[in-house]
Amino acid sequence: MEKITNEKYIRQIMLFGEEGQEKLKNAKIFVAGAGGLGSPVSTYLAVAGIGKIIIADFDSVDLSNLNRQFLHHEKDIGRAKIESAEEKLLSLNPEIKVEIIREKITDENAGSIVPSCDLIIDALDNFDTRHVLNRLAVERNIPLIHGAVSGYRGQATTIIPGKTPCLCCIFPSSFKKEVFPVLGTTPGVIGSIQANEAIKYLTGQGKLLENRLLLWDGLSCSFSELQVNKAENCPICGIK
Repeated sequence: MEKITNEKYIRQIMLFGEEGQEKLKNAKIFVAGAGGLGSPVSTYLAVAGIGKIIIADFDSVDLSNLNRQFLHHEKDIGRAKIESAEEKLLSLNPEIKVEIIREKITDENAGSIVPSCDLIIDALDNFDTRHVLNRLAVERNIPLIHGAVSGYRGQATTIIPGKTPCLCCIFPSSFKKEVFPVLGTTPGVIGSIQANEAIKYLTGQGKLLENRLLLWDGLSCSFSELQVNKAENCPICGIK
């Protein structure tokens, strides 16, 4: 292995060694969404030295995004979010590769949009598309790190196909999509947890959020957990 000498990562190397840093460098992660969750997720992955980050988003930057989507600035209003995100991420860490895909993920195109990768991160804002990602993750045996937010509250879990319940086991139905309130700190907390889970998975450190749904309540500044189990009748990963 080529010796890593870049001082940029020295504090991380103290945690998981040069071998762990090399694993991050060789990793390829797909991030679905470049908004409230996608901003902290992709930022922390970029500065950690993830070798390649692929981001998919079809939306453009709007003024109402700027209270929470810190990858985008006022000068970016009207610009494709993925282009704005790519610029900021490469300015943070020019050593990494960023690939951008401006398409809406659907049942019809998910197979072609999501590439072969080490991890899929759900940084979306609706459960219909989350279920599309979940099906693909299970089919391809790719771990999926889920996060969702609303108001002061958020949640996260790590799905390992064949080992943990899938998203459909936990949330068998989609929720009605609507404009929901959100404070910028909420996706900041949950997105940081998702990025942390990704780094732990890649380096083999710690205990993942497997079989656990982590719940954050910003009003009480507290975390709680729910144990989650596989559903025998799950149409996606049901026990055979």
